Amino acid sequence: MTTRSPGCPASTAPPEHPEENRHMSTNGTTVAVIGLGIMGAPMAVNLVKAGYDVIGYNRSAAKVEALVGQGGRGAADVAEAVSAADVVLTMLPDSPDVEAVLLGEDGVLAHARSGALWVDASTIRPDVAVRLAEAAGEKGVRAVDAPVSGGEAGAIEAALSIMVGGAEADVEAARPVLDAVGSTVVHVGPAGAGQTVKAANQLIVAGTIGLVAEALNFVEAHGVDGEAAVQVLAGGLAGNRILDRKATGMLAREFAPGFRVDLHHKDLGIVTSAAREAGVAIPLGSTAAQLMGTLRARGHGSLDHSALMLLIAELSGRS
Repeated sequence: MTTRSPGCPASTAPPEHPEENRHMSTNGTTVAVIGLGIMGAPMAVNLVKAGYDVIGYNRSAAKVEALVGQGGRGAADVAEAVSAADVVLTMLPDSPDVEAVLLGEDGVLAHARSGALWVDASTIRPDVAVRLAEAAGEKGVRAVDAPVSGGEAGAIEAALSIMVGGAEADVEAARPVLDAVGSTVVHVGPAGAGQTVKAANQLIVAGTIGLVAEALNFVEAHGVDGEAAVQVLAGGLAGNRILDRKATGMLAREFAPGFRVDLHHKDLGIVTSAAREAGVAIPLGSTAAQLMGTLRARGHGSLDHSALMLLIAELSGRS
């Protein structure tokens, strides 16, 4: 895949020290990745593989060291990470985290280069995305919101679906970076539009997980082999990615997190709030949000969101 620098010419000067060779970008672009969790870490590694000079920062030093072991560089804080970056990619848990990293005294806007491109891959409130894009513009930093879907597997495989909001020129500048971590990259509208589409995505995913959990409990209760049922369901109109990627773990009651209940609960709060503000009815989505919230309240927030299977089984008297 051919990539290009988002508006930043490649340097032709040799490194000052020979040991820096392995950190040189092969396409002239340095990307700072802030947030090296379940999603951010494999995204950073895929950027390294695509030829970018990647500087990572995470509150956990072990996550930074792991990136260094994969050919990236580490930074001691946000300021150090972004000061030399052409592109800053953030992958953080929630709106307040993104606000703090962007607007803080030692944050992105205080230290990023003028003309740098900020790509927020976090899932946050659409109104916050709009406000932060405006704040970035006032500091001479271009901004796009680019939340992702596909879970940990999609991040590892560089097969994420990415919904992008922002000015067309800025989205096109970000596209080479996004193409390195995703297989479907779509410009869906102005600032905040990416987050709106991501909210819709999370609505569909939660509802689908709930229905798959109900279906699997239903067939199990009737003594039908779950794996056989999944095989035929996945081949018909009921086929979906949740069946493909989550059903095996749901049947085995194995819920190692690819996307935690805590985070999906947060995302559904974004959905219900945004729907209320727009006057949109989401009766099924509201039920899914209540179920996810109940699962979290019962102490399962750290499990994969497919653990909704546990709650459905409990409500069915089958736990």
